Amino acid sequence: MADPLIPTAALHRWVVDLWRSAGSNERESALVADHLVAANLSGHDSHGVGMAPRYVQSLLEGDLQLNQTVVIVTDGGSVLTVDGRRGLGQSVGWQAMEIAIERARRHGVCVLGLRNSHHLGRIGHWAEQAAASGLVSIHFTNAVSAPAMVAPYGGAEARFLTNPFTVGIPRSGGEPILLDFATSAIALGKVRVAYNRKEKVPFGCLIDAQGRPTDDPAVLFEPEQGPRGALLPFGAHKGHALAMVCELLGAALTGGETTRPPNQRMRHAIWNNMLAIVFDPARLGSGESFETEARSFVEWVRSARLSGAIDAILMPGDPERRSRRARAEAVPIDGATLAELDEAAEAIARATGRSPGLPSKLAATDQAGAG
Repeated sequence: MADPLIPTAALHRWVVDLWRSAGSNERESALVADHLVAANLSGHDSHGVGMAPRYVQSLLEGDLQLNQTVVIVTDGGSVLTVDGRRGLGQSVGWQAMEIAIERARRHGVCVLGLRNSHHLGRIGHWAEQAAASGLVSIHFTNAVSAPAMVAPYGGAEARFLTNPFTVGIPRSGGEPILLDFATSAIALGKVRVAYNRKEKVPFGCLIDAQGRPTDDPAVLFEPEQGPRGALLPFGAHKGHALAMVCELLGAALTGGETTRPPNQRMRHAIWNNMLAIVFDPARLGSGESFETEARSFVEWVRSARLSGAIDAILMPGDPERRSRRARAEAVPIDGATLAELDEAAEAIARATGRSPGLPSKLAATDQAGAG
């Protein structure tokens, strides 16, 4: 059975209404809706509106803080650290990147540490923010929540999370190159989506509590007595090594928390810390030669004869652009996630007396109209 469809504009309005009902100001509510719905549009349901129930639980438990303004902790001009004050990552992340973009324009480069943010969502969103301003950005991000979910290479139990690595490269003559991936074999949110849909995940992504390979996402969400299963790093030792670099640069270097037991005190909150290197490529003096060489190289790579495994040779960022075209009018939301969104709306209504309405009604209306 196909997932229910929710009109994209209606879904965006509902997310705005959810956070306005929760107490966010107008700007913060819009930033959260922009980001979460954009993740769904990009094909990354793992980082889309399905995260809202966890955010709501974190808010109601007193961990997530609304309407926060980032605070500059250290300021060396082109190198600085800001604190997100446990605010919504979609808001404090945007604020931090606006600072980094302004500093990069002024100095040519900005090295920015963001610490103590609630879940930053899809990190590619921040690289796209920089690319839209004509700037290159490189992001090292860690995540802290309980419990850890990714095993180190050779380990049989989890020690860290999916620690993404991200690079955005603008091109005045074409679409930006956007590299954005988890250092685990599959993103945790994608395992959650598979679990909600009662689907399997590819072998090579998970191990069970005994360290044995499995394709059953329940090992992460329905643990037996004792330890739960774990995700594996991508590319064996390579993903493990890159995850370590993201943890140390994104968190330890910025003054944020690493994924150790003393820092895993929350039930539903996810803390992110990020090191972003943002710079103006024009300051390197390559200008027109960069555009010519980049275009020629992309064309050369695309000219390779296809193996038959896929229908085209894609550049980093192309899958997201394809998905945005396909989902421009409506976003599929699986039934289990839709039920969780309804519960989140009801929880906010009980806590604040303000209701955003039930998103399942949007889906029902859409399905009735489609019939």
